Amino acid sequence: MRKHLISSFLFLLSFTVTAHPGIGIVKDSKGNIYYTDLAKVWKISLDGSKTVVVSSVHTHELYIDKDDNLYGEHLWYNGESKDTWGHYVWCLKNTGELVKEINATEGFLTNYSFTRDSLGNMYWVERFTTSRIMKKTKSGEIIKLVEKKFGFIRWLTCTKNGSLYFTENNKLHRVFSDGKLQTLANNIGSKSADFSMMGRNYDSYGIWTDSAENVYLAMFDSKKVIRIGADGKPQTILMSNSMWTVCSGIFDNNGNMWVLENSVSNEVRARKITKKDLAGNKAAVGSSTDPHLLITIFTIAGIILLFLIAKMILNKRKPKLLQTSGI
Repeated sequence: MRKHLISSFLFLLSFTVTAHPGIGIVKDSKGNIYYTDLAKVWKISLDGSKTVVVSSVHTHELYIDKDDNLYGEHLWYNGESKDTWGHYVWCLKNTGELVKEINATEGFLTNYSFTRDSLGNMYWVERFTTSRIMKKTKSGEIIKLVEKKFGFIRWLTCTKNGSLYFTENNKLHRVFSDGKLQTLANNIGSKSADFSMMGRNYDSYGIWTDSAENVYLAMFDSKKVIRIGADGKPQTILMSNSMWTVCSGIFDNNGNMWVLENSVSNEVRARKITKKDLAGNKAAVGSSTDPHLLITIFTIAGIILLFLIAKMILNKRKPKLLQTSGI
């Protein structure tokens, strides 16, 4: 029983640590917000109401074009016996029709991405010993923008004019439309690696920009959002509470910031930080306690309590050593 309790507790902790959350949060021309929880895609309308617009899809990223057509993928694992992956790409048309852009295909997406500029050009990373930043034009031409030995590269984001931003370990880089590479900031992340996979430090996560092209980074491990301006100095502008961490974000049409957050129980939410609160630095700590989080807290507390009780019982059952007189 003792071993079972320990295993259960460690599994619960390891599951919350090794989860791979999404970064998909976008807005349409009207200001409606869309985000993924890795099982479905939600829409938050201007009146605050929430609806599911695409169900049963495991997509980490989203893209919405100038005509308000929404794109994502569905990725799945075929089981240990086959040990293969599959995917398809879907598009929710502005008419409400859901169609497949790419039919079900074995493996992962290649030469296709959801990081795009206003012209519809796509950008992605090919991660090797020498990594490449690639571009695919709307006409289908594939161009190598940058080729260099980088450390680990995380997510990309692209502005409307085609400027790319990405993080490499604890550095923030910018790639201009002509392929020029610029390092904007160094030492942006925490040195801890509480959230890591395959030995990688995943502190820096989703990236987004504002109208002035300040860069915002979701720091997953340190549970905060940092802003990097022209001086290259990171400034903390938001902290999540101990039960949530920020994965990505976006600004709406009114200058409010929406952050995509993931909880210790793998719940996902999109939280609005008003322009006023952001300017007044009143968004320091994430608010609202989710009932699922309370369940998680009590579950972990219950497991710990059961562990302690089992330990006490086992200790009581140990045979006491007989004392000898020494004669």
